[in-house]
Amino acid sequence: MSLSRLLRFHHFLPLTPTPTLTLLSSSSSSSSSSSSSLPLTRHRSTLLTRASATTDSNNNNMVKAIRVHELGGPEVLKWEDVEIGEPKEGEVRVRNQAIGINFIDVYYRKGVYKAPSLPFTPGMEAVGVVTAVGDGLTGRQVGDVVAYAGQPMGSYAEEQILPANKVVPVPPSIDPPVAASIMLKGMTAHFLLRRCFKVEPGHTILVHAAAGGVGSLLCQWANALGATVIGTVSNKDKAAQAKEDGCHHVIIYKEEDFVARVNEITSGNGVEVVYDSVGKDTFEGSLACLKLRGYMVNFGQSSGTPDPVPLSSLAAKSLFLTRPSLMQYVVTRDELLEAAGELFANIASGVLKVRVNHSYPLSEAAKAHEDLENRKTSGSVVLIP
Repeated sequence: MSLSRLLRFHHFLPLTPTPTLTLLSSSSSSSSSSSSSLPLTRHRSTLLTRASATTDSNNNNMVKAIRVHELGGPEVLKWEDVEIGEPKEGEVRVRNQAIGINFIDVYYRKGVYKAPSLPFTPGMEAVGVVTAVGDGLTGRQVGDVVAYAGQPMGSYAEEQILPANKVVPVPPSIDPPVAASIMLKGMTAHFLLRRCFKVEPGHTILVHAAAGGVGSLLCQWANALGATVIGTVSNKDKAAQAKEDGCHHVIIYKEEDFVARVNEITSGNGVEVVYDSVGKDTFEGSLACLKLRGYMVNFGQSSGTPDPVPLSSLAAKSLFLTRPSLMQYVVTRDELLEAAGELFANIASGVLKVRVNHSYPLSEAAKAHEDLENRKTSGSVVLIP
């Protein structure tokens, strides 16, 4: 039975162990980083005791979290005490073991995307241990290791309350830092490659930021699907990583014109699809790289919001333009379990190798954001409470 079907069948029951994974690290990690990971069973008995103990409600409900009171640079990320309640019907309370960092967190911090209110706690993915379940909830129990990605925002916290239908069980073979770093990026790679535009053998694709968190996964996965992968990166170190991740052609965009290079590689034909998370700096060039009826998939804007596109600019080659979001591709519980199941299966089979190259204490989220924006990181970045 496939892992996707197994997830669907058992929902929150522990999964059959899959082959052991190796957590890759990089010697280039920042000095404040740590490559150590937390075992799945660590503090399990402590958590069980905590969940069942009767303690002072104020102490039990106060946790540390990162809070944003005003929009701006990394310095607006504040380490504070916050109050957390008990889970209600349909909810679980989770003590986070590892938290993923993504550029969408930067967008919310800056106000590119609008948070529901101020102040807010950023963060869109995490892995942790269930410490309490809401009344009437079955199939989930204290001690389960679960992951989530997407809504609700608020993972930059020691603990959080989550809707039970938004979390998925984590296979025992996957360490928390790996799972936390892969959920949002991995399911994003899944819908980009398999649903937004279905990459097939013989296709030629262009991936910007090929050494980044999502870019690395796109290159590995697309290569395994039989596509010819062209990737753009900023320097030689990242070019070497992109090559290792399955890029057949790597373009260092600071040294050469990526449009001219893509035209040369494809003999003037262009590519079937461009996956562009950079935005403003690459958008027009990306359109120029497409072949007739090609797909422009813009799923991020690390360099800024692209300028408005006149429809007439798409007409010359009958191009398709989309700005997709993961949240619209995992709307139902079945879609979520299918995406997570295929992702975990590809990790277990070795198709996807996850690089958690940088980890920071949760309290140092501002430093992590600064390094991410200055492109001092590669692969995935996690926060450890």
